[in-house]
Parts: sequence; structure tokens; C-alpha cells
Amino acid sequence: MFADGADLEGILELAANPIVCGFTTNPTLMRKAGIEDYEGFARKVLDHVTDRPISFEVCADDFDEMRRQAHRLSSWGPNVYVKIPVTNTEGISSNSLIADLTADGLHLNVTGILTLAQVKGVTEPLSESSGAVVSVFAGRIADTGCDPVPLMATAVELLQPFPSVELLWASPREVINVCQAESVGCDIITVTHDLLKKLGGLGRSLEEVSLETVRMFYRDAVDAGYLL
Repeated sequence: MFADGADLEGILELAANPIVCGFTTNPTLMRKAGIEDYEGFARKVLDHVTDRPISFEVCADDFDEMRRQAHRLSSWGPNVYVKIPVTNTEGISSNSLIADLTADGLHLNVTGILTLAQVKGVTEPLSESSGAVVSVFAGRIADTGCDPVPLMATAVELLQPFPSVELLWASPREVINVCQAESVGCDIITVTHDLLKKLGGLGRSLEEVSLETVRMFYRDAVDAGYLL
């Protein structure tokens, strides 16, 4: 499990959790967290997270600028994985850049992937990598009404010939997604702080949860003083 977020205090707290094997963030999460100094935030995180991979994303749309930023991000620490979007904002494939950065020895996290064609497309550029991640946004796939499980199972098969490339189940919505990711053989799943807290419910008796729910509704009605 990789913790997904941009709250420095939360990241440092989760760094002490042995089930958290890495960290990811992105510009959207960082903006929501009120971060204004990208490098300052990243370096504070890297002062504490030294033994697990952490992904930071480029903030460019031009491939030459992506390349420059990727090298800069990578220079911040040996455990940095550079997030490269699968395409730019015009839908142009990043595969050529991915191949170049892989050849330069960078660890990449190719992000924003939602189709098997995209998964297949990045396998060759990443084939010589010493360590890379392919992030498929299963949660966003589910948001369109499509079942992501068969797609993720096929993605696992597509990446099997490339042992240094790991498949990441991104944007999970529910605890069951953790079970689904494990069942298809996905290497990594990102979890938010809130989702991580819910993992304590794994395997609980449904009868127990039912009774807990009934008691909650009754307690809240009483506490609110509702009368009929």
C-alpha cells in the first residue's frame, strides 16, 4: 500500500506505519493542501521519508520542459519516482519522453492511465527500466460505470514480462478495492488517509456492522431530541 496525499503531518504520521510501503502525491492534492512551495514541501518530506519510494509529478505540458523538470525532481533523492502523465493535455503520447528518461536511469511513475491500450503502449518505453510504476486509475474507470477489475487483471498480464515494472491501482474509493487489487495480482494500491482508517473493518461480521448501524441511527435520533 502506498499512501496518497499532500498533508505533511499526515505523511510523517503514516511514515511510522509499517503497512505503508511508499507514498504518492500530485499537484491537485498539493494545491488542495494549500502548498505554495513545491520544492520546499518535497524536501521536507524527503528529509523524513528516505527508505521508501515517493512519487512527485512534473508540472509541465511541453515535453522538453517535462524532461528538465523530471531530472530536477529525480535529483532530490534516490527514492524519488517522477510522475510523467501518459499524454500531454492535447492527448499526445508521452512514450518517447518516457523512453528517454528511462534510458537516463530515472525511476518513473507513468500516471493518468485508464485504458489497456495505454498500458500496452508504455511497456516498451519502460522495458529497460530498473524500477518503474504504471498507475491505472481504476477508481476513475469505475466512476464511468465500467468494472475496472477485468481491465486491471489484463493489465497485470500485460506487465508480467517486465518484472521491474509494477502495476498500481490508483484512485480507490472503497475498502473492497484493496481486496480486488490483491485478487488480480496488482503490485500496489494507493490509499488515502481516510481509506487507510477504514481498513480496520476488513473481515468484520456483517451482523455486527448491522447492529452498530441501527444503534447509531437510534442514538443520533435520541441525541437530536427528535419527536414524532
